Amino acid sequence: MQFLKEQKQNITQSRHVVARFANREQIELYMRTGLKLSRKIASQKWGAKVIDQLAADLQNKLPGLRGFSYRNLMKMKQFAEEFKSFEFLQLVTAETGIMGAAEFLPLVTAEFDSTILPQHFFDTSLTRLILLLNRYKNMEERFFYIVQTATQHWSVSILEHKINEGLFKHHRRLPDNFNETVSQELKETALQVFQDEYLWDFMLLDSDENERVIESEIVNNIRKFILGLGKGFSFIGNKYRVELDGQEFFVDLLFFNRNLQSLVIFELKRGKFKPEYAGQLNFYLNVLDDKVKLPNENPSIGIIICKEKSNTVVEYAFKSIDNAMGAATFRTAR
Repeated sequence: MQFLKEQKQNITQSRHVVARFANREQIELYMRTGLKLSRKIASQKWGAKVIDQLAADLQNKLPGLRGFSYRNLMKMKQFAEEFKSFEFLQLVTAETGIMGAAEFLPLVTAEFDSTILPQHFFDTSLTRLILLLNRYKNMEERFFYIVQTATQHWSVSILEHKINEGLFKHHRRLPDNFNETVSQELKETALQVFQDEYLWDFMLLDSDENERVIESEIVNNIRKFILGLGKGFSFIGNKYRVELDGQEFFVDLLFFNRNLQSLVIFELKRGKFKPEYAGQLNFYLNVLDDKVKLPNENPSIGIIICKEKSNTVVEYAFKSIDNAMGAATFRTAR
């Protein structure tokens, strides 16, 4: 029934809007409470005993109240002092009588847009914001993860994984040939989707284990692997068989990425990157585009993942190759 379908959509959208407003209100409450605490501590020399008593009094006045322990009150103070200087929070700070700096922090990287940052900030839960507050002092790094968390809909555990992975340092640093091989409309998406290094912390490997063992570990932990890759990936298969002129060839890992609307190969190499890997990957991409890719899909992309690489060697290996490819490294728990 059309009515049922429309009503389901309306309810879902309404729930999403309510959740966003609730999160924004919680953040603003944190900010107001934290700034008032900051002012009291500065002007009236409130110490730990006073704040501890305040937490107890709040609990007595509002039985069942959660999130206002001494520890959380101090987190609110820290949160408010760190973020009070930003224009999109100054309406909140004005209500407390404490105004922040007049200017917004210049955001160093072009992908940060100060017109949409407030939306991403208020779409990020307090738990995630506090996690970033504790892990990073640099505002650029904080805002990078805020934007990624909001747009990729990361859970707390995925955010922690991306922090441990060092995504900020590896984002958009993949050595690739995308400028020459990927269409202008897709280039930015491709740069966002892939990274220079991946952390596979679900994997324990000895130094002498080969690509087959790595592939087996990935397939056994495919959900974790996909979550680590990021948004839009669907797993098609491992040792994906393609046939050409009566010969069989096998692609290590084959995915489809919805954002790119293209097949994506991941070729696994246990050691250091070698130039001949580019030729092998180029061959696989040619066969996929000719025999597997659907007419409405974009050309396939290939990523070689190895233990070590020289970006200079990678650059020369990819020169004059018409298929889109990149080379990344991986780390494991051991």
